[in-house]
Amino acid sequence: MAIRLPIVNPEVLVPPPPSRGDGAMLRVGDLAQRTQKTVRALHLYEELGLLQPLERSKGGFRLYSDDAVLRVRWISRLQDLGFSLPDIRELVSEWERAGNATGAMAKIRDLYRQKLSDTEQQLQRLLQLRDELRSSVAYLETCDECEPERLITSCPQCDLHGCGAPELVAGLHGPRHD
Repeated sequence: MAIRLPIVNPEVLVPPPPSRGDGAMLRVGDLAQRTQKTVRALHLYEELGLLQPLERSKGGFRLYSDDAVLRVRWISRLQDLGFSLPDIRELVSEWERAGNATGAMAKIRDLYRQKLSDTEQQLQRLLQLRDELRSSVAYLETCDECEPERLITSCPQCDLHGCGAPELVAGLHGPRHD
């Protein structure tokens, strides 16, 4: 006696690729691609308790929700601000221990205020460095006018400029050892 199997549409056996943004789960490779992080970095975030897969597939693959994209981008932004991964882990631990939203948000606000102040100071230092680099480049662009026999030791007091070299140029010569 032959067994009759129902005819099955093969498209039913293979689920369509999930469209992201509809709550579909992301495999670690998909998450890495969407966040421009390596799979190893994501595994490290998981080891540090910064990122948790929502579940695992039957094959043991880590599966993440779309919220994981935001979490990885948040971690990345904090790293851009100068936080180390252990710093971020401590921040998350403090957040979780806060007990109430008001206290937790106050801690984060204070931390972000300090980072804002640090960033503004860093911007000022960078603007000063930019100006010093500009004047150094302008100074060095005139060096093509020097006579070839001029000694390199005269560069910091070059009479073509009427003033001393910017520190970024003058510092090349170091202290004199007469």
